[in-house]
Amino acid sequence: MSDTQTTPEVTWAQRSSATDAEKNFIYLTIAAPDVKKIDLDLKPTGLTFSGTSETKKTTYHLELEFYAEIDTENSKTHHTSRDVLLVLRKKELKEEYWPRLLKESKKVHFLKTDFDKWVDEDEQEGAPVDDMMGGMGGMGGGMPGMEGMGGMGGMGGDGGFGGIDFSKLGGGAGGDMPNLGDMGGEDEDDDDDDEMPALEKDDDADKTGESKGKAPEKGDDAPAANSKIEEVS
Repeated sequence: MSDTQTTPEVTWAQRSSATDAEKNFIYLTIAAPDVKKIDLDLKPTGLTFSGTSETKKTTYHLELEFYAEIDTENSKTHHTSRDVLLVLRKKELKEEYWPRLLKESKKVHFLKTDFDKWVDEDEQEGAPVDDMMGGMGGMGGGMPGMEGMGGMGGMGGDGGFGGIDFSKLGGGAGGDMPNLGDMGGEDEDDDDDDEMPALEKDDDADKTGESKGKAPEKGDDAPAANSKIEEVS
């Protein structure tokens, strides 16, 4: 028996398409380590998840109500020793991203943006897609105990921050689309860049000093000075 009940951390990202249903989905990861058997009830409007970890002495429990409906029949899931990975097919084909994951816009502490999978809406055309759909088990409604499901393909699709506009990133209320504009990390870099010309001036000064300290070669600078004096005379 577990001693506590814990809300697991949830991360998400998305893709969208008005013409291709296979490119119109939500990436959802539920962090539930050391859970051997899970109960997952997936509905068009949301999901309920629970699973007990004997090593952590806790029962993970989660209830989500989505911003819009999903297609449960064409959604996929994969249970690992660390988490539960889901690819949820959006029911409505639409070019625009969901503005957030959840129906309500209130902020929830356990929900975060999955930056490893996130791609900006206007840059998803050339972005690779994780090979999850083919190797993950089907869902189609309630999902009690998925530990026997097949393996999942490579997850190397959208790793890193390539193609992300950092002015649009960041977490928010109800799983809002990312926006890191207020982090202020770029200001320090700008200050460093502003100081660089001073270093160049020092180099120029050194070069000028060398030029002034160098004695003119015979027959070079001296004749020029003499010819100028003769013109004045």
